[in-house]
Amino acid sequence: MAEETGEAGSLDRLLPTLRPVRAGNGFEEALEQILQVVRLGLVPGGGRLPAERELAGLLGISRVTLREVLKVLQDQGLVESRRGRYGGTFVLPRTGPSDPFELRRRVADVDIEDVLLFREVLETGAAGLCASRGLDGEGADRLRRALASTHEAHLPDYRRLDTLFHLELAELSGSPSLATRYAAVRATVNDLLDCIPLLVRNLEHSQHQHTAVVEAVLDGDEEAARAVTREHCAGTAALLRGFLA
Repeated sequence: MAEETGEAGSLDRLLPTLRPVRAGNGFEEALEQILQVVRLGLVPGGGRLPAERELAGLLGISRVTLREVLKVLQDQGLVESRRGRYGGTFVLPRTGPSDPFELRRRVADVDIEDVLLFREVLETGAAGLCASRGLDGEGADRLRRALASTHEAHLPDYRRLDTLFHLELAELSGSPSLATRYAAVRATVNDLLDCIPLLVRNLEHSQHQHTAVVEAVLDGDEEAARAVTREHCAGTAALLRGFLA
């Protein structure tokens, strides 16, 4: 997992969000997908995006088109290009909106209730599928590692690692369509979460719920996996409504 050391983002982590684009809208769809990578924190601030050759191959676009996409992201202050042996395209650290007008604008553009409901449906579905289908040894190890990363996270990096935990659960569900749609809705949820403070007590509660979800999944208890995930989503929803409604 890439930290703020400049290490390139793991392609395995990016696969749920990066896929070949459709002919005709290559630039626009590639921009949308790489924006999701940045908004989800799959490559953290200070981290390097995969090499142009790899990114272009994953997206099914030319390197010329990819460079046009990266130029837009650079103009928007989201990434920067560095030359030299250790160069590449690096994601710039994100900051939440300090301007209250920006916060109101961001919230006004989102149907919060719809986003929260869709998130709950996808997350409970993913947890239920993981439990009912069962995970092989590799899948179980991936889920345990994702959970451990959230337990070990420093506060500034918590939301990124929390996102990776939930993305892992969605990917392990066995439904690529579910994983893709979850990545999209999670990016919107993260934009909203950036508008509210990190509350230590809430994070501790979330960690207990994460652990309970993993235990239910590994025990093959679909009902418990869905119930705990639903409760977890409801807690986040309550915070967002409280701060942003």
